[in-house]
Amino acid sequence: MSLAHDLRALAHGAIRENEPLAARSTIRLGGAAEVWFEPATPADLVAGLRLCRERAAPVRVLGGGANTLISDRGLPGVVLHLPPGFSGGAQWVAEDQVELPAGLTGIKALQAARSRGLVGPEFLVGIPGTLGGQVVMNAGTHRGQMAKLLMGVELASADGLRFVDAAELGLGYRHSELPNGSVVTRVRLRFAQGDVAAGDAQLRADLDYRRRTQPWEKPNLGSTFRNPPGDFAGRLLETCGLKGERVGNVAFSALHANFLTNLGAGRADDARALIALAQRRVRDQAGITLTLEVALAGEF
Repeated sequence: MSLAHDLRALAHGAIRENEPLAARSTIRLGGAAEVWFEPATPADLVAGLRLCRERAAPVRVLGGGANTLISDRGLPGVVLHLPPGFSGGAQWVAEDQVELPAGLTGIKALQAARSRGLVGPEFLVGIPGTLGGQVVMNAGTHRGQMAKLLMGVELASADGLRFVDAAELGLGYRHSELPNGSVVTRVRLRFAQGDVAAGDAQLRADLDYRRRTQPWEKPNLGSTFRNPPGDFAGRLLETCGLKGERVGNVAFSALHANFLTNLGAGRADDARALIALAQRRVRDQAGITLTLEVALAGEF
């Protein structure tokens, strides 16, 4: 029997074969998922993860579709998506701490903070993707990173659900060390007392700056490369003549060189070729090897 057939026998939720993924990617690239799985409950998620372990089937979590370049050849195994309301709603566990479903975005964290007159998650609002993905990447800006707020996460695995303190996640610059085979289902954040009006004003200024300097109007992945120590990937790319560089219908943005954009009818292979071109040129001209911030999913 097929993987999808066996999954339907064990779990409830949306289970579909050959699900197109390009529309679920922020850069609108990529092939299809062998099996698309949106579990109805945490118990369904655990059952699905257990089946995948038994079948040695790969599992790829896809949240908001940012920071992941999906192969044109698609993804084998199960592509897992947690809807925004999965695992229930917001739950305050202390005066300044709230648990939120991992499928929500940063704006929901801000709304939770503001509901109690607290500050802290403003920097998350302009970062694409979901809270779960922001934990996995320890996402952030120059204003802060997820580790600044994170108290812990609920993780699902083939063995069940458990809560893990943030200190156990090995959080670093655009990096975490989640246990193998685990999926973030809930995120516990801690906010602070502060000047809400000043926080809102800073948020508006930051979002306005992003709109003026980043290609929000075009499908993109977010930042392509991590900033090397003491420098900026965008500066290096621009210095090496890569701003606006194009392969097929994928290009580095003319607004911000560290953003790959889909100009229309692009291919993931074009994006991968452009990434390799940029790494070679920056290494040859600047002596620096750029490390990807985006994840490559599937065969390239």
